[in-house]
Amino acid sequence: MNATENGRPAVHLVDGSLYVFRAWNSMPDEFHDVDGHPVNAVHGYTRFLCELLERVQPEHIAVAFDASLTSSFRNAIYPPYKANRELPPPDLERQFVQCRAITEALGLCLMIDHSYEADDLIGSTVWNLRAQGWRSVIVSADKDFGQLLGEHDEQWDYGRGLRWGPAGVHERLGVHPHQVADYLALCGDSVDNIPGVPGVGAKTAAALLSHFGSLDILLERIDEVAFLRLRGAAACAARLREHAEQARIYRRLTRIALDAPGASSIEVLQRQSRPAEQLEALCEQLRMGAFTRSRLRALLR
Repeated sequence: MNATENGRPAVHLVDGSLYVFRAWNSMPDEFHDVDGHPVNAVHGYTRFLCELLERVQPEHIAVAFDASLTSSFRNAIYPPYKANRELPPPDLERQFVQCRAITEALGLCLMIDHSYEADDLIGSTVWNLRAQGWRSVIVSADKDFGQLLGEHDEQWDYGRGLRWGPAGVHERLGVHPHQVADYLALCGDSVDNIPGVPGVGAKTAAALLSHFGSLDILLERIDEVAFLRLRGAAACAARLREHAEQARIYRRLTRIALDAPGASSIEVLQRQSRPAEQLEALCEQLRMGAFTRSRLRALLR
């Protein structure tokens, strides 16, 4: 069952890594596989995935994962990128592999690449399928995805039960979707260790982009910034002049790639039939409870 809007069917694109991390941080450490390894994140992620599939019953869906925190093309551009994050411990790395196995055993399209992040794989898929008449529902709370939302697309923060389209991006950030990458380059993104321009906060970044439209035009017309009705306008102009090149570099980090190896056709995202034995073996290994097993079996094609 695909929700349609103005005749456009929807494809659901899930930010898998986010929901694994959420499960890792929220589920009690009382679940272990047959070898005694913790599987709390796998159990939490599996419950999320079951609930999503039961609720939406999507015909076309993909789940994207980050391969690592250090192998993205962005690390070559700016080595400190995400350097503030601790690498996942071995117990969590193992569970990421198991979460991907559950995803595939349910017949869902799995996207992962060592040069591109989950955001890029989702972004490229959105871009490819939009040209073929499909709208996208991006299942994630990550504000970076705001830049991908076209007229018919939505972002869905599943955990909070919130959904929004392009207008919702402006309500949240004060900028339009096509300005999100510029906005994050200016004010920074502490989650990804992108410092932004010193002294330029979220409100100032939004005000500058509201006036100039884009980072490029802003940097071309820096001399005008000092005359804006903006607190500390002269100091802001000086900082922008000093950090202009860094801001351009930061935008290369904050802009989601649209040429990554995402899905290029809708057929790739069609849910597939999988042998029940594959899922049963995983359930045994992970020591899934009877209720979760019955939910998983019911979701098999």
